Amino acid sequence: QSPSSDELLQHLLECDVVVYNISESATQQQVEEATWVLTALHNEMLSFTSQKLFILVSTVMTWAMTKPQNPDETDVLVSEEQFIRRRPHPAFRKHHSLEKLVLNLAKGKKSKLAGYVVASGLQYGKGEDLFHYFFKVSWLMEFPKVPIFGHGTNYIPTIHVSDLGGVIQNIIQLRPRPKYIVAIDNSRNTLEDIPEELECLGINLRLETFIINDFFNLSWTSEAGMVENMDNIVQEYKDAWQLLPIRILLLGPPAVGKTTLAGKLCHHYRLHQIKLKEVLEEKIAQLVSGSRTAHTYQTVDFPLTAVLQLQENCFVPSGRLVDRLLFEIVEEKLNSKPCKNQGFVLDGFPKTYEQAKMIFSGRMDLLLFPTCVAEYVFALDASDDFLTRRVQGLPENVAEKMRYTQDEFVPRLTKHRQLSGAEETVCDYFDQIEIHPLHIEVRTDDPEYTDIMKMITRVVGPPKNYGLSPEEQDQKKEEERRQKRSAEAAERKLRNEAVLAEMQKNLSEVKRQESEQLEVQALPLRNYLMKYVMPSLTEAMVKCSEIKPEDPVDFLVFKKNPFQQNYLC
Repeated sequence: QSPSSDELLQHLLECDVVVYNISESATQQQVEEATWVLTALHNEMLSFTSQKLFILVSTVMTWAMTKPQNPDETDVLVSEEQFIRRRPHPAFRKHHSLEKLVLNLAKGKKSKLAGYVVASGLQYGKGEDLFHYFFKVSWLMEFPKVPIFGHGTNYIPTIHVSDLGGVIQNIIQLRPRPKYIVAIDNSRNTLEDIPEELECLGINLRLETFIINDFFNLSWTSEAGMVENMDNIVQEYKDAWQLLPIRILLLGPPAVGKTTLAGKLCHHYRLHQIKLKEVLEEKIAQLVSGSRTAHTYQTVDFPLTAVLQLQENCFVPSGRLVDRLLFEIVEEKLNSKPCKNQGFVLDGFPKTYEQAKMIFSGRMDLLLFPTCVAEYVFALDASDDFLTRRVQGLPENVAEKMRYTQDEFVPRLTKHRQLSGAEETVCDYFDQIEIHPLHIEVRTDDPEYTDIMKMITRVVGPPKNYGLSPEEQDQKKEEERRQKRSAEAAERKLRNEAVLAEMQKNLSEVKRQESEQLEVQALPLRNYLMKYVMPSLTEAMVKCSEIKPEDPVDFLVFKKNPFQQNYLC
């Protein structure tokens, strides 16, 4: 909860230095709040026991419309000493007014409120704010090239946020005489070099700063600018946003479910599924067309002879590509930008210790370091009987497509068992490099692999990306609502069934009690019948059996019968 104005002022009065940052927003609310703070401190100045320092972190956008003194000398830099001539961008006029208000604070040693203005370059580093959209587009690779606006020839003054912090720290310690300080790095980058935020795209400014170079003792983080230090800045960005690649390797016999599980993991973590067959087909198409994708990390230049060899020996009689070409292609794929940014799930390859060593150990001669090593290795397994039953249950066309026919599946399974029983296996390689595989036994034929997914996601942890897009968030909310409705319906059904069962139980109990009551009530009537009715009825029935009248009922009931006897009436 934000403090009230009075509470904020009380906190500020306890401070010797007040730093107010209005550089990262063009909104007026932030500027108005800073103006109120400065005015309130100025009104309380006489009560200060010692001098206080107010540092306004503004923006070079207050210089955006500044023209060179000599229009013919376009290459001459605008010096910060010319701050009186500065002209702001229309959206930053209030920033400019607040700068002047700070500079007009009482001057002199007796003044108890000193003010400094730091005109900050466009800030980058530590996760980004202004440049975040462009970093995100680059990380997601939604476009072949990061978009820029306009011709891109305008100059963009920038500074790393850590260096900006160093400038402010030097002001606090040194209290320099100049009150207006431009804080930018020594880069001379244009928009073609660094895509920029919409509000600041119109700036075309080449500034020269001498105060921070001549008077301050800065330990620069990025003195040469954004472009020259892009690798470090990108790493800062990934660390700040926790955009860490997740690299998974799935091993196991044929038909154990590696490909299905890999697809589910890729969907959950938004990774790239690496299937050997698809990688080979992609490489063949790329080499034949002579093209190269924008995100390819090219480790080897394949000549035409390699293309022909690749096409000729794509699948040798054993069913696999010759190792040398295969390693180069897989290495290249794993080191591509998509795999380096988001990560991958490698489906069923490598299969031997030597293959794993050649792919993941790195190749120093090509300056290729093993950044593509799988972090998580999951070795699936199942009994031969289970795998055979699963394959036999597949439709014939599916079995042929997946190479699970009897003639192909049995040799593949046999080969896998032989490799698994070798002296050194793929799992042994990862054990040696301290990445210990998790062995998972598949016992149930669950098409969703629910239990295995829970086990793997518990080990890997939550996704490390930007999360869901707005459309995916809407779909997720709709799915959650649907599941909630289903759960509520199921709960109502269970409650109704419980109520019905209770009613049936109570009804059975009522019927039992009624039956017992009827038996009790019928006991006197039974005694009467046995005493007064049954003797006469028994005698009449005996006579009836002797005489055998035509109508036994009339014989028993009516008084007038051939024998003038009254048995029942």
